[in-house]
Amino acid sequence: MNELRKDPITKRWVILALDRGKRPNDYSYKEEEKETYCPFDYGNEESTPQEVLAFRNEGTKPDSSGWWVRVVPNKFPALNGKELNKEPHGMYDKMTGYGYHEVIVETPEHNTNFSEMSKKQLKEVIWAYVKRFNEIKKDKNIKYIQIFKNKGKRAGASLKHPHSQLIATPIIPMTILDELEGAKDYYNFRDRCVFCDIIRQEIDEEERVVFQTENFLTYVPYASRFPYESSIIPKFHSDNFGELEKDDELITELAGVFYNLFRRFKRVLKDPPFNVVLHTAPFAEDTNEFYHWHFEIIPRLTNIAGFEWGTGFYINTVSPEKAAKDLRKEEEEI
Repeated sequence: MNELRKDPITKRWVILALDRGKRPNDYSYKEEEKETYCPFDYGNEESTPQEVLAFRNEGTKPDSSGWWVRVVPNKFPALNGKELNKEPHGMYDKMTGYGYHEVIVETPEHNTNFSEMSKKQLKEVIWAYVKRFNEIKKDKNIKYIQIFKNKGKRAGASLKHPHSQLIATPIIPMTILDELEGAKDYYNFRDRCVFCDIIRQEIDEEERVVFQTENFLTYVPYASRFPYESSIIPKFHSDNFGELEKDDELITELAGVFYNLFRRFKRVLKDPPFNVVLHTAPFAEDTNEFYHWHFEIIPRLTNIAGFEWGTGFYINTVSPEKAAKDLRKEEEEI
């Protein structure tokens, strides 16, 4: 039976239209390989802007071979202004395009992705996320840092080579503001963190849990917007992703969670295109009591169409319980 579900944080409603769903093997997303030259490939370092961070062999020079993770400014940045200036335009507001836009080249290997990387390599990628996050955070004009990954053309990737991106903005995105407002309302009403309550209920009910480790829970949200959408969230209370820099063991554990989940996606959904997005607390905001940073992973199996754009509703054709059950079947060493 179809039903509507409400997200307890954003208060967004989702339609579960289960009679329209497909089996995992029914999804099709094969993409043609047309690239002839890749600027991120090993040996092509001169094709990118100068690196701002690299994990490389001792004795090797910047912007040369010898690296295993490399971070460079985006050659075609969304934001890159040198100065932040705000000015009105009649009733409208505008400001200069100040910010940062960087590419995290996750590996020298061109034909691989998260589902094939080792835990060690995934750990290095996460370390690159954390280090750039904390470095850019020092800029007092920056209010928010969005780390994300697009895999596959359907997910918005323009290059096949495994990479993530970071965009730092002088404003807080509305998606994050809505999430913070919902979490704060819940805290003010119940004097508890909504994310902590979600974690407790998901662990108690089990049916939407994919797997858990000592410090992280991977689950399919109760009101998930897309088939097989999953979240990775720390069980411990932490609103700021950058705090991971204090604990190498937590980063090791998180890398194992990535390793586990993306191998499940590969086997259940045949290595689908996907988006990974990090939600974390904005800077200079007091959110510690009611917020958890978390990753959202969205396999791009369906398209957003007119109804979704017009209403803000999402139509999900696979129940969260079934999606979690399918992913649980594929046990993987953590």
